This record gives sequence, structure tokens and C-alpha cells, in this order.
Amino acid sequence: MKHDAINLVTIALRKRLDAALLDNDIPGNVFVGPVTDPNSSSAPLTLFLYRLAPNASLRNSERRVPSDTPTRVDVFRTSLSLDLYYMITAGSATSSTPLTSLGIVIQALQADPEIRGEAVNHELVRTTLDPLSTEEISRLWALFPNVDYRTTIAYLASPVWIDPAQPETNGTPVIDGEFRSGTKVTEDPR
Repeated sequence: MKHDAINLVTIALRKRLDAALLDNDIPGNVFVGPVTDPNSSSAPLTLFLYRLAPNASLRNSERRVPSDTPTRVDVFRTSLSLDLYYMITAGSATSSTPLTSLGIVIQALQADPEIRGEAVNHELVRTTLDPLSTEEISRLWALFPNVDYRTTIAYLASPVWIDPAQPETNGTPVIDGEFRSGTKVTEDPR
């Protein structure tokens, strides 16, 4: 993906959560942003990207991606593979179904954990429930000291690739199939 990969994955995840809520007759849309934003209070869920980290297992990996031309593969040696960490927070205390909403999205992401297709440039991003300890959740909520705690779960979306603006140029293709080496001997050396 390009420079917009983080945004594309976030939008695709929000749409997946919105669809799951709609399928279960939960009104409203998932809010993307911090729980301190006044617009988040009317949403059934809040989706907040709280951490980005390099993917340790794919760090320094060469990436080969099919290009627009069927016979060519684009090579990216300096792509960055990221792990995106999201917190999904239940709606405000005035919401009638905050825990039901959380259960619905957990069920939806467990049933189909992959984000793929045109929304993410035909890449494959896998979502995984990220178990947080009480201490980790407390540190997250310490970011929002003026907001009352609400039930929160965390999800990891990975890998999310940030590719260079241009693929590396490959050498010119070999046209002549004949291999020549050394010098040609024309006389018998005896």
C-alpha cells in the first residue's frame, strides 16, 4: 500500500464494525477518534488507533507485489510493515446496548478476521483480539483523565504495508539466450 495505508485500514475496519451493528439493528455509526471528542458520546462504539509499531517478523523483508502489468512484479526492498493497535470502546453510559455492541463486533471480527479487497488495495490485513492486562488498560485510559472509564477491548490489525512511492527499478531483461564466456580458441595448441 502507499502512504494512505493506515487510513484505508481504519476506514475498512470502521465499515466492518458499522455493518455488524446494522445487521443486529444497533443504530448509529462507529466513531473514529479519541473518546474525549464530543462527537463520540452519541456513537455506539468508538474506534481509536492508539499505537503503531513495526511488525517484528516482517521487518527487513523484501516485498514483491504484482503490478498493473501482468508480466511484471514490483519489488520493494524498503517497505515498512506495521502493526496497528486499536481500542474499541463501548458507547457512553446513555447508550442502551454498549456491551451488546461490543459482543457483536467481537463476533463479527472472530467470524471473519481478514480485511481484504479493494478497500485496502487488494492487500490482506488480519485482525486479532489483543488481550490487554488491567495495567495496560489503565495506562490507556490515563490518556483520557476527564472521561469516565468504559469497557474497552483492543484489536491488532497486521500487516499494514507502507511502500516507497516508487518500486525499485529492475535491470533490463535478458534478450539473448546464448551464454558466452572466456576467449575463443581457433587453433589447436599442440
